[in-house]
Amino acid sequence: MRHDPIFDPDAIVRFAYDTGIFGFMNSKWGWPVMETVHFIGLSMLIGAVGAFDLRMMGFARAIPLAALHRLVWVGVAGFALNIFSGGLFFVSAAGQYLYNPAFQLKALAMLIAGINVVVFYTTMSKQVLSGAIEAPIPAAARVVAGVSLISWLGVVAFGRLLTFFRPPYDWCAWCGAGG
Repeated sequence: MRHDPIFDPDAIVRFAYDTGIFGFMNSKWGWPVMETVHFIGLSMLIGAVGAFDLRMMGFARAIPLAALHRLVWVGVAGFALNIFSGGLFFVSAAGQYLYNPAFQLKALAMLIAGINVVVFYTTMSKQVLSGAIEAPIPAAARVVAGVSLISWLGVVAFGRLLTFFRPPYDWCAWCGAGG
């Protein structure tokens, strides 16, 4: 295995062993229960944030944006469930996630979604949420909504692809060719 100058997957898995996470995740019910929690969290996230994004993009104009925005906390709670359950997956098999191109793309899509949220709430949320039902959504807000929707759908797609890309433990894009 090449030396990874940034991450130590063995140390991460040792942490999982030492804390009992590895034992739980590799028990009869650990992984399946956390997969269920992950799916519920994802459904909450995509359901709430996706509906808000679609409305901002111009769909279902009869629904006030402010009314849909009151449901964003459901998406945030779903994201918290995903971070918790995904963290348990990650520490239980760090090498299979760290060096998996699908995981790297999933993490990139989450980063883009996170930056997009910051852009929305720091630049245009007050203007968009205070508008009347009939008020046109600014083009920039429609773009932010589209980026959000595409990012979260990318997270779902790349997450699904995780099981199809089982990289060898020595694949590391940032470790350099010389290892």
